[in-house]
Amino acid sequence: MSGIRVLVAGASIAGPALAHWLHRRGAEVTVVERAPELRPGGQAVDARGVAKEVIRRMGLDAAVRAACTDTAGAYTVDADGTVLETFRADDHGGDGYIAEIEILRGDLSRVLYDDTRDGVEYVFGDRIAALTQDADGVDVTFAGGDRRRFDLVVGADGLHSALREMVFGPREQFIRHLGMVLAFYSVPNEFGLDRWLIDYQGAGRSAGLRPLHDAARAMAMLSFTAADFDVDHRDVEAQKRLLREQMTGLGWLTPQILAHLDDTPDFYLDQVAQVAMDRWSSGRVGLLGDAAFSPSPMSGGGTGLALVGAYLLAGELAAAGWDPEAGFAGYEARMRSFVEANQEIGRMHVQSREAPAPDTQPSPEPDMEALMELVERAINGVELPDYAGVPDSGAPAGSAWTGVDRARA
Repeated sequence: MSGIRVLVAGASIAGPALAHWLHRRGAEVTVVERAPELRPGGQAVDARGVAKEVIRRMGLDAAVRAACTDTAGAYTVDADGTVLETFRADDHGGDGYIAEIEILRGDLSRVLYDDTRDGVEYVFGDRIAALTQDADGVDVTFAGGDRRRFDLVVGADGLHSALREMVFGPREQFIRHLGMVLAFYSVPNEFGLDRWLIDYQGAGRSAGLRPLHDAARAMAMLSFTAADFDVDHRDVEAQKRLLREQMTGLGWLTPQILAHLDDTPDFYLDQVAQVAMDRWSSGRVGLLGDAAFSPSPMSGGGTGLALVGAYLLAGELAAAGWDPEAGFAGYEARMRSFVEANQEIGRMHVQSREAPAPDTQPSPEPDMEALMELVERAINGVELPDYAGVPDSGAPAGSAWTGVDRARA
């Protein structure tokens, strides 16, 4: 072990992925998560291109694929259910509209947690309440009362990152609302869904259903355009009222989907937003994943950015001898263009869903060559160094150190 102590905030995807690589590079890792346990379910997330190579290097390819949704493809339909377009999961080598590696956020989180739990300390039901840093380390006070010192702290706590606000400033400085709101929740599969996602798009709104491992249930997906968004991301009842108001009158199966809104166990709604920051680090504190560079769910690349970012951040820090200035700088230099390409994809996808004004002229045909170049950058546009000479246990993260799970009320 290097003796380097790293605290990671957030136990969804980016946090446990970073914990895997930090541990393999020799660090002692603690992951703190404010939720009392792993959060199940959630929207389906994808891994394409270079992100699949990161999963392979983690030794988790088989485990991830075993937990995938097994979605065969997607149909877009009209209000009567007539198929308009078909997309297959094996299109474009498995990196198309429906990726070959598609997995519920909660299921991927579980795979990453199971991989790291024996070698990483997880602290659930707690959060960082305050921190101060100096030239040699970071003193952290937890909401539960503990006070501990770490060499580095990384925020992987999502779009609404509390650590980002604590260290870098108010969320309004960094979050860019893209004019759309998304909702996901599971419903009984009374629609005959079988391995195929179905998507219906109205003017500025959409409703869809995707299959789950449990064939008795399906995941509902709803979206609507919104110039602003001021609903508290933790006020579930207000979110449900907003969703009902905005989706009223949308055809297809929308009324049947909304009928299950009050009895679903896993409702989620939030704005479609990106995070834009000039720097992803300040001294000994850095950011990863959506906390640093959310591309929005409409990019299809958020999980890939988290996985690739975790590999590069741990590798660059270790290669720099755990010097935060050099390590964070190397990570940002390698990731920035990759992030920008994925964020551009996200913005373009939202724009394609916007309802045109009555007097709007038809959009010009896109430059397909430029578009395909952008897509390629968003899928494969980053190098994964081998980090020769950098410590690597070469084994699953749980093999060398016995961690502890501590649950706090």
